[in-house]
Amino acid sequence: MQRALLLLFLFLFVETTNAQQTVLSEDSEISVLTIGPGTSLNDSFGHSGFRVKDHIKGIDLVFNYGVYDFETPNFYTKFAQGKLNYLIGVNYYEDFFEAYISQNRTIKEQVLNLSVSEKQKLFDYLLNNIKPENRAYLYDFFYDNCATKIKDVANVVLNSSIVFNEPKDFKQETFRTLIQNNLNKNSWGSLGIDVALGSVIDKKAPAEAFMFLPENIYDFFEIATIKKNGKPLVKESKVLFKKVEAPTPSQFFMSPLFVFGIIGLLIVFITYKDFKNQKQTIWLDVTLFSITGLVGILILLLWFATDHTGTHQNYNLLWANVLNIFVIGQLLNKRVSTWFVKYLKLLVILLCLLTLHWIIGVQVFAIGLIPFLIALFIRYIYLIKFFSKTR
Repeated sequence: MQRALLLLFLFLFVETTNAQQTVLSEDSEISVLTIGPGTSLNDSFGHSGFRVKDHIKGIDLVFNYGVYDFETPNFYTKFAQGKLNYLIGVNYYEDFFEAYISQNRTIKEQVLNLSVSEKQKLFDYLLNNIKPENRAYLYDFFYDNCATKIKDVANVVLNSSIVFNEPKDFKQETFRTLIQNNLNKNSWGSLGIDVALGSVIDKKAPAEAFMFLPENIYDFFEIATIKKNGKPLVKESKVLFKKVEAPTPSQFFMSPLFVFGIIGLLIVFITYKDFKNQKQTIWLDVTLFSITGLVGILILLLWFATDHTGTHQNYNLLWANVLNIFVIGQLLNKRVSTWFVKYLKLLVILLCLLTLHWIIGVQVFAIGLIPFLIALFIRYIYLIKFFSKTR
């Protein structure tokens, strides 16, 4: 019911704007709201929105660019391909505020230092964006998201006259580091990101590019100035709600490092038993080649079959070799071909190259995979020796 009333309210606003401009009073305020991280991976990076408040006109709305429509045809396919449009959404401030309090997420507000005409221009811009024909935009995690839209819209209103200074103790970081600073590196979300995203995110991010994260929008806006008059961009900052800290139970025994540690030990143990008995555990090798091959295919699809900018040049292919899926037949033969032993040697070399890439900083890989990669290396070495004797 509330959603229907809000949509009706906005419809009337937009229609009124077309015929007669909705004018904000001199007492109106426009601020940027920054929401702290939540508990799920999707919420780990926070959220941003514009608050338009004018008590004289009875307006207190929050506009944000982080809405997507689950009714979009082929929603999940478009999401995977990086072709999903996101939308600008709007909420009553009270509903917005209560929703994030219920999630125990910090809410900070920065009142922008805008003139009456600039506030009107920003409000009109948002009202125009909320029209059905203007709501959608093609989402990009690094360059076009709910946080970067805040910066971009503010720049439009102020004619690109915002000067973004580097915050105190600013240190240049890679895009991957900026992401991982918001995550537990020994978590499944962190591992998924490190496997799916390529070396393109291991380059240093320019200072202004830091603002793809809501918390960095807050930090950069806090000390930004307006070039034409030298005034600070933010007139007032306040914390509307502070997250209540609570102890979180340890998840180590469900973490990637523990799980892959157990898997790695199992692989090494079976390899040791095979070495003692001079045999091959076929099911293990078929499983390893199948998994690494399938992961490799997924990485290639993310690289070449999607529009995601962060999945290119992914050197996880050095361990997740696509060709593994096509050579499984050799593992089932009593005597393998000569070329297969050479192929196994190539796999060992590729793992060495992966280590080199990691050391020199070409790409950072998931720490949770370390036990598995070590076990994979040991298994390949054993298979080279075993098949060299049986040929």
